[in-house]
Amino acid sequence: MHEVGAGWLMTSLAPTPLMVALVQAATSAPVFLLALPAGALADIVDRRYYLITSQVWMLVSAALLGVLTLAGLTTAPILLLFTFALGIGTAMLMPAWGAVTPELVNRTELQAAIGLNTLGMNVSRSVGPALAGLIVAAAGPGVVFLLNAASFLAVIAALLKWERPTKESELPAERVFGAMRSGLRYARHSPELRAVLIRGAAFFVFASASWALLPLIVRQELKSGPGTYGLFLACLGAGAIVGALLLPRVYARISREYIVASATGLYAIAMLALAHSGNVYAAGAAMLLTGTAWISVVSSLMTAAQTALPGWVRARGLALFWVVFMGGMAAGSALWGQVASWIGIPYTLTLAACGALLGVAATWHNRIGKHDIADHSPSMNLTAPTAIAEVEADRGPVMVMLEYRIDPHRANEFTTLMHQMRRIRKRDGAFMWELFNDIEHPDRMVECFMVESWMAHLRQHERATVSDTEVINNIRRFHQGTEPPKVTHLVAS
Repeated sequence: MHEVGAGWLMTSLAPTPLMVALVQAATSAPVFLLALPAGALADIVDRRYYLITSQVWMLVSAALLGVLTLAGLTTAPILLLFTFALGIGTAMLMPAWGAVTPELVNRTELQAAIGLNTLGMNVSRSVGPALAGLIVAAAGPGVVFLLNAASFLAVIAALLKWERPTKESELPAERVFGAMRSGLRYARHSPELRAVLIRGAAFFVFASASWALLPLIVRQELKSGPGTYGLFLACLGAGAIVGALLLPRVYARISREYIVASATGLYAIAMLALAHSGNVYAAGAAMLLTGTAWISVVSSLMTAAQTALPGWVRARGLALFWVVFMGGMAAGSALWGQVASWIGIPYTLTLAACGALLGVAATWHNRIGKHDIADHSPSMNLTAPTAIAEVEADRGPVMVMLEYRIDPHRANEFTTLMHQMRRIRKRDGAFMWELFNDIEHPDRMVECFMVESWMAHLRQHERATVSDTEVINNIRRFHQGTEPPKVTHLVAS
C-alpha cells in the first residue's frame, strides 16, 4: 500500500520519469549502503530485539510522513527523505528477518518455509495495492502512510511473543567491523554464495525497469489513474502467488539453474508485452506473467543463498544478497528512469528485456543448484586447542601447521582434496594458506595457515560445519600411521 501511495504522490509532486524512478531508488539505496553492517549486527546481537528496534524505527518514519502529507506539507524532497528513512529500516530488517527462518524450521522444511514467507508477502502485494488505489482515490496517500505505520504494531507484538533460545557460545561476540570483514571474506571464498550473487546481479539490474516505470506507464502510456496502478500491482501479486504454488512441483523436476534462466526469459517477454501492450487488459496480463517470473527467480536465488550459509554468518551472507538485490534495483531504477527520459518508455523496456536475456547467457557458468546437499550445521566435533599458559585473545598472528604422512603415489589425489581445505580455512578466517612437500622425506606434507589472532583461530573451530568435518575426515584417510596428524600452534612473540 505504501509503494502505491508514494509512487502516485510523486507523480503529482514531480511527474518526471527521473523523480518517479527515484522513489524506488530511495527505497533500495539504503539496503545497498547499510545491509552489510546490518547483517553483522544481526549475527552478533539478539535478533529478536534487533528486529523489534527496526520495526519501531519504521513505524515512526511512516507515521511522520502520513501526518505531513495530511497537513499538505509533503514536497518531493520530503517524500524522498522519508522513503529513504523507511529504506534504512528495511536495510536493518532484511538480513535478520531472513536469518531467523532456519531458527524456526528444520532443514528439510527450509525451502517450503521460504516459499511460504514469499507467498505471504505476495498475498499482501496482491491485496494491498488494490486497497491503496481505492484509498488514494478517496482520501489521498496520507491515510495510506498512517495505515502502514499502524501495521508495524502487529509485527512488534508477534516478535514480543517469540521466545527465542539463547545462542550458546563460550567465545565473546565479534566486533561489528571484524564481523563485516568476516562476512566479506566468507563470500570471497564461498563459490556457492558468489554464484548466487552474480546470477542475482545479472537479473535485478534489468528487472528493475518495469518496477520503476510502472507509475508512468499507467499515467502517460495508458492514460489511466491510481485504481489501474493498484490493479496492476495486484495482478503482479496474483501472478506471484500462482508462481509460489507451482514452484514446489517445478523444483522436483527442474534444477534451480533452469528455473532461474526460464523465469528470466518469461520476465523479459512480460516486459516486452508491457512496453507494447497499448491497453489496460494486455498490460494486466503482462503483469501477471511478471509476478510469476519474479517470484520464481527471487525464491530460487533466496533458497540457494540460505542453503549456502552456515548459521554464524547467515545474516551477513543474506545481507550481501540484499545488497545485490536492492543495489541492482536502485541503480537500475535510476538508470532506466534516465534512459526513458531520452528514448521513451517502450524502447527502454525493450532494451531492459534484451539485457536480461544477455545476462543469463553471460552468467550461465555460475551454477546455483548443486550446493544445497551440504550440511552447514555446526559439527561440534573439533576440539579447541589448549595452551599450557594462558594466551591473550588478541595475540597474533597465529600459525598452525599440520603434518601428514602420505603415500607418495597418492600425493596428487591428496593435493587435489587439500584445495577444498584451503577454501575452508580461508573462508573461516585464514589470511594465508600453503601446502608444503618435504624434499628430503617425500611422504611428509605440511599444511600451514595463518590467522590474525588466537581468538580468530578459536572461532575457526567453532565455525566448523558437518560438511567441513566430512572433508577433514576424507583428508585424514590419506594419513598413514597409528597417530593422528601432528598439529602445531605458533603465536607471534
